[in-house]
Amino acid sequence: MRVQFIDPGAFRAELSLQKATLVSDDAGGHTEAWSETATIFGFIEPVRAAAPFGAGQRHERVTHRITLRFRTGVTGGMRIVRGTRRFSILTAHDPDETGRYLVCLCEEEQT
Repeated sequence: MRVQFIDPGAFRAELSLQKATLVSDDAGGHTEAWSETATIFGFIEPVRAAAPFGAGQRHERVTHRITLRFRTGVTGGMRIVRGTRRFSILTAHDPDETGRYLVCLCEEEQT
């Protein structure tokens, strides 16, 4: 496998890595709350934008690739936040299995 090189200066976007936690409500159920796991620096790259039409509505979908320095514990279901933008992590993998980078394939959440 070819070793991948990324310019260290590309990791200049300050990001918040968040994980969902369940919080009890007063009615015996629970709600989902997001808590920050870490502040990280990464590189955000848009890879696809699509606007499929279904059920009489347009469903905009923007998919991004976010590359960060390797860290353990990043999984699908977590999210990355930059300012007012939120990205749901679909998958996270080490592209060249050297433990240097982590590539997260993400979908931008619509607000």
